[in-house]
Amino acid sequence: MPEVEVGRVEHYFDRIGVVGITLTDRLAIGDAIHIKGHTTDLTHAVDSMQIDNADVAEGSDGDSVGIVVGERCRVGDHVFRVDD
Repeated sequence: MPEVEVGRVEHYFDRIGVVGITLTDRLAIGDAIHIKGHTTDLTHAVDSMQIDNADVAEGSDGDSVGIVVGERCRVGDHVFRVDD
């Protein structure tokens, strides 16, 4: 499965399990993402996404989005969209 880098983790909100990502490419609900870093390696389906606390269906280059993930992520982790 090819992967396309779509951003970097800018913040992790541990109390609510949300990762803040600054996008460099498009990302939409339904996409699968792979977050990879020094100690992070997880794949997760994007079930919901928010920009400034408002639900959105898609984000694009330059947007800062919040996505609920199941595991801890770290600032600087790379975010990839997994393409079929």
